[in-house]
Amino acid sequence: MLDHGLRFGLLGPLEAWQGAKALDLGPPKRRVLLARLLIEAGRPVSVEQLCRDLWPADRRPSGAVSSVHAHISRLRTVLEPGRARNEPATLLVRRPAGYALEVPSDSLDSVVFEASLNRAREMLNSGRTANARQEIDRALKLWRGPALCDAADLAFAAPDIARLQAGRQLAEELRVTLLLEGGEAQAAVGLAEGLIVSAPLREASWALLMRALYATGRSAEALQQYERFRIALAEDLGVDPGPALRDLHLAILRHDSAELPTARPQGTAGAGCAEGKDSQLPLVGRSWELARLGALLTAAAGGRVCWAVLSGEAGSGKTRLLEETAARAAEQGFAVARLRCCPAVDNSRKCAGLGPAARLLTELRSQTPLPQDSGECPAEPGPQDRSEDTLLAELVRQFAARPVLCMVDDLDGTCPACLRLLHRLAILLRQEKLAVLCAVSAPDEPETGRLLAELARQRAARLHLAPLDVQDVAQLLTAAGEADSIVEATALHRRSDGNPFLLLELLELPPAQRMGPTAQIPAAVQSVVLTRLEALPDQVRTMLVHAAVNGEVLDIEVLAHLQHLSREELLALIDNACQARILLWQDAQPDGPAGRYRFHGMLRDAVLATLTPAARQLLHANLATTLDTLPGRHPALTATHLLQAGPVVPAEELARALLRAGQRCARDRQDDAAIGRFEQAAEAARAEHPAIHREAIRAAQPLTPDPHNRRARAVGTPTPALAVVHRLPRPGGLRPATR
Repeated sequence: MLDHGLRFGLLGPLEAWQGAKALDLGPPKRRVLLARLLIEAGRPVSVEQLCRDLWPADRRPSGAVSSVHAHISRLRTVLEPGRARNEPATLLVRRPAGYALEVPSDSLDSVVFEASLNRAREMLNSGRTANARQEIDRALKLWRGPALCDAADLAFAAPDIARLQAGRQLAEELRVTLLLEGGEAQAAVGLAEGLIVSAPLREASWALLMRALYATGRSAEALQQYERFRIALAEDLGVDPGPALRDLHLAILRHDSAELPTARPQGTAGAGCAEGKDSQLPLVGRSWELARLGALLTAAAGGRVCWAVLSGEAGSGKTRLLEETAARAAEQGFAVARLRCCPAVDNSRKCAGLGPAARLLTELRSQTPLPQDSGECPAEPGPQDRSEDTLLAELVRQFAARPVLCMVDDLDGTCPACLRLLHRLAILLRQEKLAVLCAVSAPDEPETGRLLAELARQRAARLHLAPLDVQDVAQLLTAAGEADSIVEATALHRRSDGNPFLLLELLELPPAQRMGPTAQIPAAVQSVVLTRLEALPDQVRTMLVHAAVNGEVLDIEVLAHLQHLSREELLALIDNACQARILLWQDAQPDGPAGRYRFHGMLRDAVLATLTPAARQLLHANLATTLDTLPGRHPALTATHLLQAGPVVPAEELARALLRAGQRCARDRQDDAAIGRFEQAAEAARAEHPAIHREAIRAAQPLTPDPHNRRARAVGTPTPALAVVHRLPRPGGLRPATR
């Protein structure tokens, strides 16, 4: 293969250089064609395959093949400018199987990057950290933006984009590792925080953040990050962290220097700490709950066992409230312990390794050494060798030595052994200096019911975290340093349903992307929804997709017809989606709508984002057909879905549906709505169906309120309200089509 001195850049916008000269690659479609050939690494691609890759089937032009040949010709001119007209091409060549771009593999920056990453890993493994750091810095400098961003929306590029982005994440992790090896822990913290944003469910990135925090002397924050990741995994995937991360967590608890980097203080302690937005912003809307929990801490410090159960949907802020209470308890001299299930659980859901009492005792001992005269024998067996009754007795001694706050996050997922320990504590303890806070998302779960029933007999405090209100959102905007606009607060409240998690994710976006036509879905929200959807049966996912296309509120009759189900069968699917926290039931309000099922906040947008435009258009067309078969449905609903179906619907069918919708609105004396539908009908029929066009104009004329237009109506000219119709460009989705 000849070396033409060309270099190509795929790690960002597509670029090509001849020596130091940047080449003009032409329009976007030509650049995508070049990228398609580059990623094949010299393998030929047929013209038919290039047409399929460059244009979606519903938008492929009739001259696609000619267009490909023309782009190939222009690319040859750019890549081989010195080639004579009749000379055969030596770079972009034609083979029996198609076109191939024959360039050395190392002329692509993506190949250079991956080779450099592999060399850096080998250097690190052999102890050459200085060389590895230089190599990984060179590799990361090759990135100029998202990989293959010119073809980001095309299916052929998806595997390479995913591979290259994964390589970039690995390279960033390697750089953090090398910073820790070199004692630059503070710099490592900042980079590691960026890693968990780009890959929120990647354990290796969270492990690096925990190590970096510990190395700067912030072991408490490292433990908090573990808990944050553990909860995220439990809520979103229903799994626990892997063995390596669990071992790291235990090493931090024990300050085991053999497993952890040495803390190297650098500058002022805590300086330059880049915390997430959720820790910077105040805990709004929970003042009553904080006061109630503060009173329980006071009572516990006085020698009375106090229990509290926090309930609320996922993302309502239960964990944040627990952490805030834990911080206040620590300031008051409490030992703070967290009762967690051991992640290694067998098929019987029994904790493996140390039992819950032993783990709780180990954590308390690390904070509260027993008095020297306590009678404990230094040589007696470790916690794993003692009976449950003996361990329970030692726990009671710990509670007598110092006030203790025990926190149980995610009581729903707690194993039977941990529930049994909590139940025994609830029955046995009365006058100890103990406060126990439990967070639960689904209080009706049968496995937690027995414990909650016992706590009810003990008159435990029950605190339900309701969604934030508009004033809370406005307060949060002010705390974030943004304009306190009640209009924006109301819009954010509507999109997030007052859910703190969804709200904080929205605030991470630029203001223009939070609401309105340019609104985006935060990456974390989309990841959560995708994970929940993947865990659902196919029939439930199908129901959710149909429901999302139909609207925010579920139409039970329409969905049952679409999926050929009885109401009872459909409600079973809806109940499944409610348990996955994608749908919710909204009770009837005294002066509001009746009770109804609807999507939770922006989760409908996240479900819609899983559909391609063509799939969404087909669903709109199916919904329109279904609505036509149901009695009592307003024709405007059918017309709206047909409008959104785009090229799937013939222009005549769309125009007639809009005409019927306008006529119904006119009968209901909704003149403005009727005029709007008539205008749309006239525009849809203008080119191919002049009779419908004229009928729509005539139907709208009597509804125009301007008396100066009477003469114009008499001679059959369009009114000013309709004149705009003749100036509107014809929508691309209104051309005739067959179903």
